[in-house]
Amino acid sequence: MITTAIVLVVLTLGTVLFMQQAAFGKDPKGKRLERIQHSLNYKDGSFQNEHQTDMMLKGASYTKMTWEFINKPLGNKPPVVLPSVKTDLLTLADDKPTIVWFGHSSYLIKTKGKNILVDPVFSGYASPVSFFGKSYEGSDVYGVEDMPEIDICIITHDHYDHLDYRTIQKLHPKVKQFYTALGVGAHLEDWGVDPSKIVELDWWEGNTNKDSITITAVPARHFSGRGLTRGKTLWAAYVLDIHGYKIFVGGDSGYDTHFKTIGETFGPFDIAMIECGQYGRDWPLIHMTPEETARAAKEINTKILLPVHWAKFSLALHTWNEPIERLLKATEANDVKVTTPLIGEPIILDSMYPTKAWWRLEEVPVLSTN
Repeated sequence: MITTAIVLVVLTLGTVLFMQQAAFGKDPKGKRLERIQHSLNYKDGSFQNEHQTDMMLKGASYTKMTWEFINKPLGNKPPVVLPSVKTDLLTLADDKPTIVWFGHSSYLIKTKGKNILVDPVFSGYASPVSFFGKSYEGSDVYGVEDMPEIDICIITHDHYDHLDYRTIQKLHPKVKQFYTALGVGAHLEDWGVDPSKIVELDWWEGNTNKDSITITAVPARHFSGRGLTRGKTLWAAYVLDIHGYKIFVGGDSGYDTHFKTIGETFGPFDIAMIECGQYGRDWPLIHMTPEETARAAKEINTKILLPVHWAKFSLALHTWNEPIERLLKATEANDVKVTTPLIGEPIILDSMYPTKAWWRLEEVPVLSTN
């Protein structure tokens, strides 16, 4: 019993020390916490979804799930280096809103001299440690050094595949303003971001900056947390009203009625970035299946869907390119138009919407640049 107690103490101390790493960030406190406590979405010490949302399916076996993740199926990662296009982001024309996707949920929106960067993750992994959640070979052709000066950086929520400590460390001197959900600013401030550069929004709360760009936070069905606790910060999607265009920045979300409400309130959208990957049998409420993504895109009333949250990390058990194949079948059935750029290939609203099936790797070169 003494030996067992010693082992438990050592493990506990090791965990506590490990959790002190800067990458885990900090929980909100002070005035930031006071504001959180006044939010209608904050109850019983944590943020809540609009409807009851279990993180895991009732009866799900954690032992079985762990075993499945250790023994992921064949095809869970690409068999070769992913193709990409290396676009010069500094000289990229932006007379009309132009979007460059960097894989997963990271992308740049350029329009009339303004640069908006969403959920940048350029460290090569989506976790607090470098040996877990590694990005696919070929998906990291862009880094902080390739980014122009950023007018607005949007962080949808605080999960590692959306908020990356090492990226923020390098990037924040280039960023004029961060927009994020309630509480997430505590992480940014802990990592050296000037508090005056951080704007936190609650659901349905909007802000118009000095460049007349309006950003409104809207509901998503998900959760938050970088350590052992969940729900200390809010998760959100965002509506951008910029230079006469409406853009939906989806973040992470399971399917729910909020998509229809957002579409009725703010639509139609010129383009919507909505997740289509990392779904699983044991967590059906916090990520969408591709078929649910197609339904959400229809309900949100978007002219074009850019599917994100795939093609960079394997955070679920499905094959790496299953999400896009299933999504295209579903959107063909419900008449939603989809654009499928390579990593780095520009989308130009009202003008250019790439549709090549580049993930069918036998049909494309290993690497393409311009």
